[in-house]
Amino acid sequence: MSPVKRTSRDIRTANRYEVLRQIIAESPTSRQELAAATGLSLATVATLVGELLDLRLITEVGFEDSAGGRPRGLVAVNTSGGALIGVDIAETYVRVELFDLALTVLARADEDMRPGESRPEQVVGHVAAAVGSVVTQAGVEGARVLGVGVSVPGQVDREGGVSEYAPNWDWHDVPLLDLLTEHIAYPLYLDNPLRACAVAELWFGAARGRGDAVVVNLGTGVGAGLVLGGGLHRGVSNSAGEWGHTTLVLDGRLCHCGNHGCVETYVGAPGIMLHLRELSPQSTLLHPEDQTATIDALARGVADRDPVAVKVVRDTARYLGAGIADLVNLLNPEVVVLSSWVAATLGEPLLTEVREAVARHALRRPLAAAEIVLSPIPTDPVCLGAATFALEGALSSISQRPAKRTTYTRGRTARPS
Repeated sequence: MSPVKRTSRDIRTANRYEVLRQIIAESPTSRQELAAATGLSLATVATLVGELLDLRLITEVGFEDSAGGRPRGLVAVNTSGGALIGVDIAETYVRVELFDLALTVLARADEDMRPGESRPEQVVGHVAAAVGSVVTQAGVEGARVLGVGVSVPGQVDREGGVSEYAPNWDWHDVPLLDLLTEHIAYPLYLDNPLRACAVAELWFGAARGRGDAVVVNLGTGVGAGLVLGGGLHRGVSNSAGEWGHTTLVLDGRLCHCGNHGCVETYVGAPGIMLHLRELSPQSTLLHPEDQTATIDALARGVADRDPVAVKVVRDTARYLGAGIADLVNLLNPEVVVLSSWVAATLGEPLLTEVREAVARHALRRPLAAAEIVLSPIPTDPVCLGAATFALEGALSSISQRPAKRTTYTRGRTARPS
């Protein structure tokens, strides 16, 4: 793929997005603080703040004293200036959250997906139902919804709105946004959970203020969102982070991707369930058709010191730690964040074992520089990150003139650059 040349408009959009991101994170804040945080000139920040004020995305909220100078004007997010929706499509559920512009959750809806219920039209039906539910719950007028960010597992063409490859569902080149447009009248933006989790941690979580971070996504599928040089790393074809499909065990377990011994087959929820079945086929911890119930039971078993549960989690951590050590040696991050529902459920016992396993495999120098932590984000990090993609897209397509803010078309809009 040939590199895309950034235009002055692209740069301006990116700067506007970065300024708004800082205002959301630090609200209220001054123009001087924004210039220091973003590295932009004070004049540029003043211009961008003016645009955001005109768009009613932020508001003036008073002044603060400055040492020996004029009081500094403060700006803050205008929480009523719009709404954003984040969609987390996972292999076993669809979760949708609606946020105000401060990225505070106002409404949430969940749809369970039963085994085998993974045809594109079935998934789209769940998403449409959940999006309709959160809009109704929040009592938000449709015109206030600036966009819907949609996260789907696997490899994604975000410009074309296509799920190129989702191995756990055997999806190939599914025009997901076109299908969703038939049911959802808001602008739509597509990406995958690796990017969504990484952005959520970068904005509000353990990667905030860090230049280099790895966000390990542990669910049914497994991958790693990458933050390099203070920004999200996508790779040349938006495929960076497919760490779950790197080889951990030669000639190991068969993976949905067609290879053997992938990281995902040992530390994803189905792999954990398989290990439990191999270790104790009759275990009451095992719920054969329910990943969530099995992982919940393992967490309770570890708390109760059940020897089977303890061994399953310890063995999972050994594999996970070996894989994370590779990431530590390769990328030399400041922090590795364990994210998504499997990590959240198994919690501190998993984290403790993973730290010990990484220490056995990683090189001393990069290990000493890396923290390994659980995600501190209290809501669904994928929904939160997906909502930021909608915000990015809205800022790239919205007019700078308030009078033209109603020029959205129904359904899909141009993707952010």
